[in-house]
Amino acid sequence: MIKIYHNPRCRKSREGLEFLEKSGKEFEVVKYLEDIPSKEELREVINCLGISPENLVRKNETVWKEKYRNKLLSDEEILDAMITHPKLIERPIVLNGTTAVIGRPSSSIQEIL
Repeated sequence: MIKIYHNPRCRKSREGLEFLEKSGKEFEVVKYLEDIPSKEELREVINCLGISPENLVRKNETVWKEKYRNKLLSDEEILDAMITHPKLIERPIVLNGTTAVIGRPSSSIQEIL
């Protein structure tokens, strides 16, 4: 089952959702600001993306700049930061089985459909 981690207030996330809708494939929408992923779910997403936790962080968010920037953080601390402040999680993320992409641009979603 295809899954999109979506923030309705984000234009890029809305574009990713629209791309999935036009694909005609079934998918699940996870509004991750409301339904915050567990640390294990984040680990799974990061593993599917093939990146480090730090590469999933939106570093231009104010909370990152004020609380975390220029600090030496472990992967666990970065995961904790994303769970505490889910708006730090890059978006949209689309998973299909064991593969995933960050849907920026939304056309990158095509790679895993």
